Amino acid sequence: MSPVSYQTIKLSKGKHSGPEEGACVMELASMLAGEPFTDHPASVCPVIGSFLRSYNDSIDPERRQGLYEYASKVVGSRASARTQQARAARLAQWSEEMERARPTWFVLSSPLRAIGRLRRPPVDAVGTYAVHSIRKHTDRTHAAALALVDELLAISDRDERVSARVLAARTRALDAAA
Repeated sequence: MSPVSYQTIKLSKGKHSGPEEGACVMELASMLAGEPFTDHPASVCPVIGSFLRSYNDSIDPERRQGLYEYASKVVGSRASARTQQARAARLAQWSEEMERARPTWFVLSSPLRAIGRLRRPPVDAVGTYAVHSIRKHTDRTHAAALALVDELLAISDRDERVSARVLAARTRALDAAA
């Protein structure tokens, strides 16, 4: 049996003890970065990592294989606390947008969601909350989630503003999801 490498590994759900068992998108990122095998690579922004770990585990195997590119994109994304806070704020905003797009089934859902919004998760867990705001995984929501990761990567120490190209892509993805 040939050794498993980043070129031959299949992305799968959950945490793995080694690449022989498979890898999630963040474990693949650790391999690409030349770091020890882990789902919390040091070179990846914890905000983006929390979103991708949770997203990896919530989607079907076919969509999961589309995350290979993002394992590479996020290597080297760790940034300052200021940038992490800006990324976490954008994730929270995106979650709100996804929640507002959901149909309200009963009168109490709105007040209950309002109470939930008062709780602010730590920056390294906000991604999990964002993934939970996706009601159903479809090609449209998948495109919106990937556009979000691109947008988060565009938020950096050099320029906290998001480029017009990334905003346009996000808008198209959200319009398609509506």
